[in-house]
Amino acid sequence: MVFTDDPKFLPNLGECTYHNRAGGTAPTRHVRKLRHTARVASSSATLKDYTFKNPGYAQLHEHLGPNVEQHGQRMDYEHYDYPGRYKQDASGKPFTRIRLEHLRREAVTAEAQSDLPELAPGVRFTLSDHDVESLNRDWQLIEVIHHGEQPQALEEDSFTVGDSADMTRYHNTLVLGPGDVAWRATPNPKPRVDGPQVAMVVGPPGEEIHCDEHGRVKVQFPWDRYAEPNEKASCWVRVSQGWAGGGYGSIAIPRIGHEVIISCLEGDPDQPLITGRTYHAANTAPYPLPEHKTRTAIKTQTHQGEGFNELCFEDKAGEEFIYMHAQKNLELHVLNSRQKRVEFDDTATIGNNSHLAVAKDRVETIDGNRDVTVHTNHTEQIDGERGLTVGGSYHTHANGDITFKADGELILDASKITLVAGGAALVVSGGSVDVTPVLNVGSASPSAAALPPIPAVLEAAAGEGSPFVSHCPLEGA
Repeated sequence: MVFTDDPKFLPNLGECTYHNRAGGTAPTRHVRKLRHTARVASSSATLKDYTFKNPGYAQLHEHLGPNVEQHGQRMDYEHYDYPGRYKQDASGKPFTRIRLEHLRREAVTAEAQSDLPELAPGVRFTLSDHDVESLNRDWQLIEVIHHGEQPQALEEDSFTVGDSADMTRYHNTLVLGPGDVAWRATPNPKPRVDGPQVAMVVGPPGEEIHCDEHGRVKVQFPWDRYAEPNEKASCWVRVSQGWAGGGYGSIAIPRIGHEVIISCLEGDPDQPLITGRTYHAANTAPYPLPEHKTRTAIKTQTHQGEGFNELCFEDKAGEEFIYMHAQKNLELHVLNSRQKRVEFDDTATIGNNSHLAVAKDRVETIDGNRDVTVHTNHTEQIDGERGLTVGGSYHTHANGDITFKADGELILDASKITLVAGGAALVVSGGSVDVTPVLNVGSASPSAAALPPIPAVLEAAAGEGSPFVSHCPLEGA
């Protein structure tokens, strides 16, 4: 048996003479009865394959057989196959050429006989002295069948060696191919995997999630008796996702210990693909079944820690709800509008701080009451103006002081103004000012108070343009 990639490296026996004369005895050992045959075969081969690492590339390769037109072959007799069993051009080109060499191995052949025992499959020789000059060329041996007779070797016939009919005879039958064309054996059929299989996701010790940049994971099959349940148990296996687009979609990486369903593309064990995941007795559903069969949930598990994130839908009639749980932070980003309508109660409890920043306007409408309780301080800063309109009464109560400070004018506009402090009252209404009990000026004792000069008081009131009315401090004394 001879292995080579190119027929020029086959052992060469040199020149072998062709003898085509019937009868008589040939002067030398020779080749005879050569029959040349041309058969219809594929003139070209085209193979195509696909790799997820370069999905836009066609992976298409074509190879045209040599000297096809010399033997009446059709140039459009193409052999096309997918998958081509390659993932790179460096493999695709020779694969296509070798496929065509296999398909055309019987396109041009020859059969002959000889008495040359040195002829064997996998050797070359040059034929000479044939009447058809084109057949005097290099040939390679594809098949040799040896025929030999030695009657004298039989013990019962050993006394008849003198009979010429019982002489030792040898010849062989040859199948030849052109010496410059590689002869390719039939490719072994690719092993196939029928149907899906169950496997467990595995990885390095101490890891919970083990994947590569493509989201592929390692698995171990239940029938594998030799591989350890670690990152060396298998090749990287691609994972089918519910939605896979260019930078968008959904992704959930199977974690170590998860049970997955594996199928093989085109039945090829070299192209496994995780097409599903299943629960089992150790890995159970997020909620007990069938008790919570109406729930649809997405529940995660904190990586190397305690906790989870969850989005749950309850579809039981009369008890429908949507539950959302964030183990730490929750971020919501809306590029345009957000609308929220609650038909009944709305309750929000915040354990720490709450911040609200509104870039423009904010409008609140409350059809009923509004109660605000601040247990410590309440500070407001308004850079522009503030307006307050109260349809009924307006009450303010402070257990401490109240201070109003205005850099400009302070105006109180009412039909009546009453100021009460320490048992005294100042009432402004109806064009008059009433002071109760008395108006003291310059003394803490009303009885000893010196009356201001009446003209000065009147002049001051007249200067302000307002009437002045006061009770006489000596009245009733």
